[in-house]
Amino acid sequence: MSKYFWLLFLLFFCIHFTNAQKDTTIVKQPNQKSFLSKTVLPVTLIVAGSLYSGTQSEKNVQVDVRNRVGNTYHNGADDYIQYIPFAQVYIGDIIGLEAKNHWFDQTKNMVFSSVGTGIIVHSFKRLIGKERPDGSSNHSFPSGHTSNSFVGATVLYHEFKQSTPVYAYSGFLISSATGGLRVMNNRHWVSDVVAGAGVAILVTNLVYHFEPLKNWNPFKNSKNVSFYPDYNGEQFTFTAGYKF
Repeated sequence: MSKYFWLLFLLFFCIHFTNAQKDTTIVKQPNQKSFLSKTVLPVTLIVAGSLYSGTQSEKNVQVDVRNRVGNTYHNGADDYIQYIPFAQVYIGDIIGLEAKNHWFDQTKNMVFSSVGTGIIVHSFKRLIGKERPDGSSNHSFPSGHTSNSFVGATVLYHEFKQSTPVYAYSGFLISSATGGLRVMNNRHWVSDVVAGAGVAILVTNLVYHFEPLKNWNPFKNSKNVSFYPDYNGEQFTFTAGYKF
């Protein structure tokens, strides 16, 4: 396996582990985390990805990655593992981990974050028109798979960082693996996945900061309603249930 997969994997993990050290005081004093501190990390990733995009160094890295894994290499796992962090949020609820929010509020935050991230990512794809490494289209920058996965990972982080830090950060490992596979599969350049991660983290952090529709939760006082993920072998869906 290419060393660049592990470099990307460790890059995102180290970034968030470093950020975790800043959050150690949040458990006791959550109001001290400023709006600015929630934007520094993702904006840095977006700027770094933008500056690195299209450089000769990036092109050389892509050639090196494909030479190492093989020019016919393709691993379709990235189409599926991008959804694991989303499922982890509900799995945490099911197994009894203490979350920050009710499942309905978690879902609201997921929807707002996913829609906001999707709009930004796909707008950039069409506006910038960067060609994919495999030449299949001009919608390379930023990476949609990576941004989608990092939305789930960031929601997971916000929900469980205070009660179960290891579990909260595990989603970033999955998301980093998704980004790494996008590069190895020759579908994206390194800058695409870095910027995609930045957009997702930024949007999700802002959603958790402003908490849109904070007081709207028709299920908050109901203990009979459940909501859980389901995987049928091809795609993830979410099922709601009511206990009579």
